[in-house]
Amino acid sequence: MTTGESPAPDTDGPVVRTASGAVRGLREQGLSVFRGIPFAAPPVGPDRFQAPRPPRPWDGTREAYAFGPPPPQETGFAGRTAQVPLPQGDEWLTVNVWTPEPDPCAARPVMVWLYGGAFKLGHSGQPGYDAQHLARAGDVVIVTLNYRVGMEGFALWAGAPANRGLLDQVAALEWVQENIAAFGGDPAQVTVFGESAGAGCIAALLAMPRARGLFRRAVTQSVPGTFFSVDLARDIAAVLAAEAGRRPTAADLAEADPRQLTQAGQALGVKMLSYTDRWGQAAPTSVPFSPVVDGDVLPSTPWQALAAGAARDIDLLLGHNRDEFRLFMVMAGLSGKITDETAAQTLRLYAPGGEAGEAAYRSAFPDAGPERLFERVQTDWLFAMPSLRLAEAQLAGGGRAHVYELTWPAPDSAGVLGACHGLDVPLLFGTFGADLGALLFSRGEPTPEAERLSAFFQRAWTAFARTGDPGWPAYAADTRPVQILDAEQRVAPYPEERIRRIWEGYDFAPLPLLV
Repeated sequence: MTTGESPAPDTDGPVVRTASGAVRGLREQGLSVFRGIPFAAPPVGPDRFQAPRPPRPWDGTREAYAFGPPPPQETGFAGRTAQVPLPQGDEWLTVNVWTPEPDPCAARPVMVWLYGGAFKLGHSGQPGYDAQHLARAGDVVIVTLNYRVGMEGFALWAGAPANRGLLDQVAALEWVQENIAAFGGDPAQVTVFGESAGAGCIAALLAMPRARGLFRRAVTQSVPGTFFSVDLARDIAAVLAAEAGRRPTAADLAEADPRQLTQAGQALGVKMLSYTDRWGQAAPTSVPFSPVVDGDVLPSTPWQALAAGAARDIDLLLGHNRDEFRLFMVMAGLSGKITDETAAQTLRLYAPGGEAGEAAYRSAFPDAGPERLFERVQTDWLFAMPSLRLAEAQLAGGGRAHVYELTWPAPDSAGVLGACHGLDVPLLFGTFGADLGALLFSRGEPTPEAERLSAFFQRAWTAFARTGDPGWPAYAADTRPVQILDAEQRVAPYPEERIRRIWEGYDFAPLPLLV
C-alpha cells in the first residue's frame, strides 16, 4: 500500500488497546501493520510552536489503516518526498507499527526509525521507509514516526521551546515505552535508528537529559555536524520570519498558514550563500534548520556530551558512506563545473585551519583535481568526520561503539554517484524502487550484489537491536577496526586514515554567528 491510500475496511484486522484507545490494523504478508496512531495532540491553534501535548483519547476502535498527514514542509529533493497523494489534516504527530504478531508476551526487540531530510523534509509514510522487509528479516517490531521539521520544528522563535522536532521524538519514544508491549515489543529493548538529519536527531537524543531511559541502543547513519549556536539560530530565524512578513515570535507566526512558512523557508534556502559573511559554514548548505544547542532541551553538542559519558550505557552503531557529497553535487548540477578557485575557497571554508587545512588536503591527495577536493572536504566536514568523531567521543566517555563505512557504489544509470549519501537507506529497508532508491538503482531493480548487501544490512542492524553486537569488533582507539560494506564484506582499519589525521582533535562546536 502506498502513502495516502486507504484500504477497504477490515473488521477482522488485529486490534490493540493503547493508552489512548483501541486501534485496528491490517494483516499484510504475515505482519500486523498499524498506521497513523496519534502519539501527541495536533500541534496547532494554541499548541502551535509548543512542546507536544498528550494525544486526545478516543472511544471505540480507531482504524489504523493509513499513514497520518506529513508535517508542513518544502516540496522535496532527490525523491525525498514521495510523488504520491499525501493525506491532509493537522494530525502530524503519529506513529506506525510493523509487528510479526501483536502478542503482549512476545517481547521482541523494537527498532524506532527517524527519517532524514535536512531537518526540513520527510515523513514516515514515504514508500522508501516501508518497514515490512526489515521487520520480517529480523523478527523485530519496527516503529516509524512523524516529527515536525523546518519552521514548525527547528526554527528558534521567541515564546517557543527550541528543538520542537526533538521534543516530538521524545514524546514518540515515551509512547513506545507506554504502549509497545501490547504490539509484541519489549520496551526495555528499544533501538533508535536514523539517517542524515534523522541520525543528527539521534545524536542529539543521546545528549538530552529528557531522552534518558527511553532507548537502550542507537544507530546513526551519516551524522551531520551542523548543530547551531543560539546566536546563529536566532539570526537565521529573524531572516526566515522577515521572509514570511512576520516577526520572529511564536505568537505572530502562529497566525500564519503553515504553507506560507514553508515557502519562506524554501525561498531563503536558495539565497543563503549571500549570508556567508554572517552565517559562515552554514550558509553554503542551503539548510536554515538544525538542532540548536540551547542549554536547555539540548545542553551541549553530542560530541561534548558523549565524551563526558552521557551515553556510556547506550550501545552505539554508527558510520558513513564514502562519497556522501556526490549526491548533492549531482542534484545541484555541479559535476564537471568546479574550478580550482572554487575548490580552494571551499577547502579554506571547511577544512580545519583554513589555509593550513587546504594545504593538508592538497598534500594528502596530490593527484586530486578541483572537483574531487571540493567533494571530499564537504563529505568529511558534513558527515564522515562527525560520525567518526562521535565514535571517538563515545570511547572517551567510557562507552562502546561499532563503526562501518559503506564503500559499495550505487549502480545508478550515470555511474557517477558512488557510495553517496542516502544509499544505505534502500539497502537497509530493501526498498530499491521507491524514493531515493529509484534514483540510485537503475529502473529500481537491485543487482544480486545489492540484494546480498541488503541482507547483510538487515542481519547486522537487527542483530544489534537484539544483542548490541552487529557482528564485527567494537571500535578501538589503537586498531580502529571498521566494517567495510562492499561487494565483499570485511573488517579493516578505518580506511580514510589520511583524512582522519587531518581532522584529529577537531571540535565540532555549534556553528557560530560571525557578526
